[in-house]
Amino acid sequence: MGRKWANIVEKKTKLDANNSKIYAKFGIEIYAAAKQGDPDPATNQKLKFVIERAKTYNVPKHVIDKAIDKAKGGSDETFQELRYEGFGPNGSMIIVDALTNNVNRTASDVRAAYGKNGGNMGVSGAVSYLFDNTAVFGIENKNAEELFEALIEAEVDVRDVIQEDEQAIVYAEPTDFHAVQQALNNMGITQFTVSEIEMLPQNEVSLSGDDLIKFEKLINALEDLDDVQKVYHNVDLGE
Repeated sequence: MGRKWANIVEKKTKLDANNSKIYAKFGIEIYAAAKQGDPDPATNQKLKFVIERAKTYNVPKHVIDKAIDKAKGGSDETFQELRYEGFGPNGSMIIVDALTNNVNRTASDVRAAYGKNGGNMGVSGAVSYLFDNTAVFGIENKNAEELFEALIEAEVDVRDVIQEDEQAIVYAEPTDFHAVQQALNNMGITQFTVSEIEMLPQNEVSLSGDDLIKFEKLINALEDLDDVQKVYHNVDLGE
């Protein structure tokens, strides 16, 4: 899973470099989670998860509080979660998760981004069956083997724990996200380089030359859309 981890890091680094955009995206996601349930993260697991993710991207507390306050204030704005699946150059597959208050606008924008950048939008389920929904945690300065043994002793189920340079990377079932996080917290681990639920490809493809240029342009176009929250793909971007 090393290459997949490289892709997650590359994506997070790109997002970290554009604070205002990532703050705006998280603001919408936090508002939507608070609006759909109780605006208290203590009783709303989805809201708690989004806030925890936001903190790994250093989203300021005032951004989080503002989004929750908006939901508490009785705003009637509603957002819908959407997933689009499609294809890029030479066997590349792309999944786009969006959160929108205007389905027609978002569908049109995503389709245009695919079409103008050498891609094709497919039907629902076209590629997602070739990805695994996975909880991922990155912990700096930890030994993967020791961490794996500690999680087993804590009776927490994990898929795998691997070593990537100076980090231990924990992979688990999405439903075990909070259990794994709590177990790590109990070990004194509260800081994560990544704390996400990701769609990881079962197999990856390599692109080069014009195909790689077209692919990167397509990914950038999709990620730049305001309604798009996450973009997943199966291209190996490791060195």
